[in-house]
Amino acid sequence: MTLTTTIAIAAGFLTAAVFCGWRGAQPSNPAKGPRMIPWRPLMMLSAVGLLMMLVHLANLMGVQTGR
Repeated sequence: MTLTTTIAIAAGFLTAAVFCGWRGAQPSNPAKGPRMIPWRPLMMLSAVGLLMMLVHLANLMGVQTGR
């Protein structure tokens, strides 16, 4: 992937992680019923994706992270 694509995907993962974290922190409303979207696991998956993109970005910049 190119540098521009990596930064765009990382920004998307960051946005998704922040949004899911915000939605997960909202108090539940039993009158509306149970939450149908698991916001906390989605936040964690987005954070893992962001971490992977940051490592890829470091590799593109010349930092060797492997052997």
